[in-house]
Amino acid sequence: MAPTCTIDESLRGAATAFSGPNLEEVADIRSRHLPPSLFHYYERPLMLVEGRGCELFDHEGRRYLDCFGGIVTVSVGHCHPKVVAAGIAQMQRLQHASTIYFHPVIGRYAEALAARFPDPLDTVFFLNSGSEANDLAMLMARAHSGNYDVIALQNGYHGGSQATMALSSFHTWKYKVPHQHGVIHAPAPYPYRSILGEADRNRGEAHAALIANLIDYGSSGEIAAFFAESIQGMGGAVPLPDGYLKAAYATVRAAGGLCVADEVQSGWGRSGEAFWAFETQGVVPDIVTLAKGIGNGVPLAAVVTTREIAGSLAARHHFNTFGGNPVSCAQGLAVLDVIEEEGLQANAARRGERLIGALRKLFEDHPQVGEVRGLGLMIGIEFVRDRSGKVPDSAAAAAFHEALREAGVLVGRGGLAGNSLRITPPLSIGEEQTEEVIAAFEASASRLGR
Repeated sequence: MAPTCTIDESLRGAATAFSGPNLEEVADIRSRHLPPSLFHYYERPLMLVEGRGCELFDHEGRRYLDCFGGIVTVSVGHCHPKVVAAGIAQMQRLQHASTIYFHPVIGRYAEALAARFPDPLDTVFFLNSGSEANDLAMLMARAHSGNYDVIALQNGYHGGSQATMALSSFHTWKYKVPHQHGVIHAPAPYPYRSILGEADRNRGEAHAALIANLIDYGSSGEIAAFFAESIQGMGGAVPLPDGYLKAAYATVRAAGGLCVADEVQSGWGRSGEAFWAFETQGVVPDIVTLAKGIGNGVPLAAVVTTREIAGSLAARHHFNTFGGNPVSCAQGLAVLDVIEEEGLQANAARRGERLIGALRKLFEDHPQVGEVRGLGLMIGIEFVRDRSGKVPDSAAAAAFHEALREAGVLVGRGGLAGNSLRITPPLSIGEEQTEEVIAAFEASASRLGR
């Protein structure tokens, strides 16, 4: 019998009384000592001080259901007892040992992680963040292929370092990095906003043909890598059309490039259909990048590739001071165990099917919602001024975002214009909590015109 997801009753109940500084004091310290580039959600900032499972509590003790998972970072629920215990046990024994030394937990975790991948993906580099992972994948692809040009997708997001901001297309939110980084952007395989005609907008092969044109006319013709999120995250939870990656990978490999799957947000069973979202496209990448949900909140990331490709960096020493530290690896190993033991991939499929179905039915008579889309527990709702013109309506998305907060549900924002809501709860969300989320959407939808 397949394992089922159950909500630990110890995770329910009121928050512990908070005795720290109030919101105004924290806001004052933040304004004086943290960078002015930081932003916050909501008209009145939200100060969260405690989390259990899918529940979060603010400094006043108010409970919220987390449907953003700390930007998809909390995969198995806030403060999961097994993950916390693994971290504490390792911290009490040894907090840090660089990979220049041997340590058993690093090897055990790499072996367990590699076992989750199809052949020939069997070699793991550990790092601290998705930005580092994608940066390393870019370096590795260039070293292995001997080429320089990299193709990434419009509407994609790959990190906050200078190189990964060049990969990303979100110049409205991040700095626009000049193209001397060798990155060329292909049109997004984004069916709702496709540049293709109606007959082709859902055909992955038609979108992939745009890459061949880009290689022939927009690059040197010698490609190092093709980067694609298996489901576009910050772009508004946009699944790729069927057949896209298979056709795109064939085109890129024919031009000498490697294929990189960014699973930073879409991995760990979140699609419901597969453990890694690239598997829903029937492909095997050359390199896979991981972060966020890998450690359930601790700084941990990984690049998984073949032994041959990994060997391209062996001409020089390459290691990461904190990448592969025993505390993060112990927690990462515990996350893998919890996903398996609690059947969280199957839970993501069930809860996602219920949420997507309910939300599509709820918004079918609301013309301000252009599309409800998603796979498993990676769901997007796109707001528009009207369905015929599809003009983004960021104000409507912001207003609905605020209304959900008032109803006790926290979701994310996304899309180039900030006009999409992103619903990505922890994979452990239960049946009652799912119905509570739907009720909050129904209450908030009553404010929309018809």
